[in-house]
Amino acid sequence: MFSGIIEKLARVTSSRREGESLILQLETTYPDLDLGESIAVNGVCLTVTEFTASGAAKFFVSPETLNRSNLGELQAGHLVNLERSVRLETRLSGHLVQGHVDGLATLAGVVPEAGSHRLLFELPAQLARFCVEKGSIALNGISLTINSIEDRGDARSSVAITVIPHTWEYTNLHAVPVGKTVNVEVDVIAKYVERLCQPYPKH
Repeated sequence: MFSGIIEKLARVTSSRREGESLILQLETTYPDLDLGESIAVNGVCLTVTEFTASGAAKFFVSPETLNRSNLGELQAGHLVNLERSVRLETRLSGHLVQGHVDGLATLAGVVPEAGSHRLLFELPAQLARFCVEKGSIALNGISLTINSIEDRGDARSSVAITVIPHTWEYTNLHAVPVGKTVNVEVDVIAKYVERLCQPYPKH
């Protein structure tokens, strides 16, 4: 479990395909990694499969994860957001984030706004139905608040996000070009509510 509060940026050192899977190596600079621990990479919960004392770490990315996320687009030199899993005594400064990406959103525009940046994302309607104004969403693993949402009627919707200067500087949102994708994890509570509201099948 994660909180969506990014701890640091890490640089990709290699991204190598193995069949339909991917071996991803990062310079995390974490000096105390454990084999098998979970780290959110751009919001995707991945398992440390190898590591060094300097914090270089390898991760196996499955076909399912590649289909759901933008990790397959990563190349050496790219920056990714990192967050280690929360501890029971940790303050939950963001919101409950599982690291289970639901799909992708496309950055449609960036507008500087009173020291901050207003970002407009387009996402599929099947994800937008879990989004509400002033609700939470995780984009590339970052816990963010939805300022507004517009359902366009073409199977896509638009959400507007305000990114404060700290988040802009210390995450990789500043490096995402317009037209590129980010990983989306919608609020898990909204997904449970929808599931529970479905009628029970008759036997």
